[in-house]
Amino acid sequence: MNRFSTTALAAALFPAFLSAQPPALTAPALAARVDKHYNQLHSLKAGFTESYDGLGISRSESGTLLLVKPGRMKWEYSSPTGKLFLIDGSFAWFYTPGDAQVQRQHAKQLDDMRSPLNFLLGRTRLEKELDNLTVAPAPHGEFSLTGVPRGMEKRLSRVALVVTADGAITAMEIDETDDAVTRFTFSDEELNPEFPPGTFRFDPPAGVPIVDMPPPV
Repeated sequence: MNRFSTTALAAALFPAFLSAQPPALTAPALAARVDKHYNQLHSLKAGFTESYDGLGISRSESGTLLLVKPGRMKWEYSSPTGKLFLIDGSFAWFYTPGDAQVQRQHAKQLDDMRSPLNFLLGRTRLEKELDNLTVAPAPHGEFSLTGVPRGMEKRLSRVALVVTADGAITAMEIDETDDAVTRFTFSDEELNPEFPPGTFRFDPPAGVPIVDMPPPV
């Protein structure tokens, strides 16, 4: 085949090659996959690691996340041992063994680093939870879905969810307006597990007072 024929063949095949490429995954399309993945669940269990860097502080923690719809979420920390963040459907509870008090807040007033995942407690509609959604490629064939949690704009400047192609969240990075960064990674996701009765009930230790936290400003 001469040079002209080769060039002509390439020119003829190039449009067909372009049309065969899969369309780029848009932020709304990926958000819809996240919705579909979590809306079919009634419960979830996953391991997590959590790191925080900011205001001269750096720490790393880990444990297990439990979730049951509607409205119940439990972060059981194995490091530090016994630390607990729990939403029982009405209140959010915060406690670490040795603390002088238990902190409690109405779940609807929650303003916490873990609260961007609150949308998983009901029927997910991610586009209603995060404003200005954008999508970008991430390592290992995953995607980064980035936006700002609605109603938390004064405190958070950005939240990025790392999501698999089928909509499972494997990591979350939260940027605060004071430049502090909190990162979560999730592993060993278990779909629709059964939990014993009382899993999402918190009974404060005897003698430890409960302090109701004010709503966020």
